[in-house]
Amino acid sequence: MKTAISLADDVFDTAEQLSRRLGISRSRLYAKAVEAFVKSHRSSGVREALDAVYGAESSKVDPALSRLQRKSVGGSTSPNS
Repeated sequence: MKTAISLADDVFDTAEQLSRRLGISRSRLYAKAVEAFVKSHRSSGVREALDAVYGAESSKVDPALSRLQRKSVGGSTSPNS
């Protein structure tokens, strides 16, 4: 899809130099940049949701469950080990 954007002159010049150095078109450079930006923000909602859950609920493991987990893998049942 075609689109028109406005960039500061220095950003445009730097992008132009980079696209030449990488041997790709300006359009390809911009598409890759937007793709990377979108990907980096895709999981931010997940982190915020987890923060909300663990902000409201304790994430501490019940001591009885912890003992059973250690016992199941052959570890000591002592809480200090």
